[in-house]
Amino acid sequence: MFGAKVEIAAREKGVPFELVMVPFIEGDFYEPKHPEVLRVNPVKQQVPVLVDDEVSLFDSTQIFEYLEDRYPSPALWPEGIAERARARQLEQKSDEVFFPNVIKLFGLQEAMQSAPAIAACAGCARFYEEMESLLATREYLAGPYSFADIAFYMACIFADRKGAGMTDATPRLLAWRTRVGDRPAVRASVHPMMRFLASQGRGVPSFLQR
Repeated sequence: MFGAKVEIAAREKGVPFELVMVPFIEGDFYEPKHPEVLRVNPVKQQVPVLVDDEVSLFDSTQIFEYLEDRYPSPALWPEGIAERARARQLEQKSDEVFFPNVIKLFGLQEAMQSAPAIAACAGCARFYEEMESLLATREYLAGPYSFADIAFYMACIFADRKGAGMTDATPRLLAWRTRVGDRPAVRASVHPMMRFLASQGRGVPSFLQR
């Protein structure tokens, strides 16, 4: 999910890049880890990592910030200081407030009526309602299309796969999801991921099965 965030951002900015996919088998916990992942992120040993000449970074949010500084056009943060701060807050909340509810659903697919699963789904629903209210006066979460939209769109895909998808209770958010998903950069990053999941018999959200 976090690697796809970075890939979408690079595509949106038209940045040429080489995409290196880390070999992964579900049961081996990313062993052996790719040497560049170990070099750039030796403590967490996680993707994504970005290498650009002398710069080596990890963490999707930090990579967002670097891409915006290195390739400022087209901008993926709003122009005003306050607007950028709010957009950064939304991106952070997507990763640190919304997505932890999704993580709680991992391993609970056979127990979706259990108390932990119900609580996690309720947490997702509350966040959807909050984003729905933001969209009452704008097309995207922070006003113009931004990193905040990229982050939340990817988190929503995984939420849907784990049983906490959006419903008709948030029609503006559903329309937002379609707008974001129709962007060429998003399609180019997300559709191969969905094709791979389908080829492995893994769940693909209904709104992406087409």
